[in-house]
Amino acid sequence: MDSASHARRIAAGPLPSELLGAKHGVTPAVPSAPPGSGPDNAEAPPFDPLRLCIFATVALLGWLAGPVALSVFAAIGFIGYWKARRRGLMKSKCYLRDTRLVLSYLGVLLAAGIYGIYLVTGRLFGV
Repeated sequence: MDSASHARRIAAGPLPSELLGAKHGVTPAVPSAPPGSGPDNAEAPPFDPLRLCIFATVALLGWLAGPVALSVFAAIGFIGYWKARRRGLMKSKCYLRDTRLVLSYLGVLLAAGIYGIYLVTGRLFGV
């Protein structure tokens, strides 16, 4: 066998990650069959709308806890972005991109949550 036939044999075989996964009892993340050769000719797994479930859960928590939940989530986000910015993060994966904009947005949300707590406690206790 020459080196070209060795290369063809190796290229036709499984991926190294599949070999390691089988050795350790892990199912490979990528199917070993080429895309489009399966029974339903699917090239990729169907979209998993996990983020929509997360958004719904956060909305439920916000509805149940009201301005307290808004304040808590905004404060956690603000502290996280503040620390990340101090460590050098200038661009975020957030829709706003610039960490200064994200910090401003979270600061406004935090202020709105605190004001909401003030309004709710004023109604409850007649302040």
